[in-house]
Amino acid sequence: MLLNIGVNKKICEIPIVQIRPCRNQIRKNFSRDQMRELALSVRQNGILQPVTVRRISSTEYELIAGERRLRAAAMCGKKKIPCIVLSCEDKQAGIYSVIENIQRCRLDMFEQARAVDNVIKSCRLSRTDTARLLGKKQSELSDMLSLLRLTDEEKEIILKYELTERHAYELLRISDTVLRKTVLCEIIEEGLNVSQTRAYIDEVIARKHEEKTKKQKRRIVIKDIRIFENTINKAVDTMRSSGIEAVSTETETNEFIEYIVRIPKANPNEDKKKTKTA
Repeated sequence: MLLNIGVNKKICEIPIVQIRPCRNQIRKNFSRDQMRELALSVRQNGILQPVTVRRISSTEYELIAGERRLRAAAMCGKKKIPCIVLSCEDKQAGIYSVIENIQRCRLDMFEQARAVDNVIKSCRLSRTDTARLLGKKQSELSDMLSLLRLTDEEKEIILKYELTERHAYELLRISDTVLRKTVLCEIIEEGLNVSQTRAYIDEVIARKHEEKTKKQKRRIVIKDIRIFENTINKAVDTMRSSGIEAVSTETETNEFIEYIVRIPKANPNEDKKKTKTA
């Protein structure tokens, strides 16, 4: 699957009203201040780099890359914009949009991951094909997409405090979202670098594993104790069914469980009566 940008590429002025938004747009938020600055630059200097589109009908085009330039041109009141027109299919357009935006835009790690994920889903591409088309190893692509497992709040915190992708990858070793957020806050508070973060998370995971092991052992012990309790209860029930008025009491503290079984002796008065009769 190769992008057809050779002999079919041409530049022409196209009315802005004939250009539809890109379906695979990576960036969702556009800074108003930055857009005003870009619009001022376009008004003074014009569009220095054409946007990229593809024809989808006799009168319509779909934007592949350059939405900021397109919006800035519209803000300036321009009616037309210079475009590079590509001849490509949906899958090719999706991949080219990702490549173009990653190369030209200052995208954060999560925007890039979302863009690749959108193309894979919308174009029904395998990860193997996507990695090849983007010029990445499949392991690199998998790592990139794994970032999407972080919660939106975690992503915002990571970007706000300018943590790296490697910080994010280390955090993903923790599956418990509550614990992961606690760890993330600790990393920021202590200003941990990647190596320190890795060592800290190793400790957290080891501690979590130890706690889990202790809980499992306690469950096993409790299960065994319940078996013993059932044995005692059955023994008491057997004595009662045989006419022996056995009584059991249970006392439980943080340190132990105490069982007391009281079995009455034969009534001494009854024994005397039997002796006299004889």
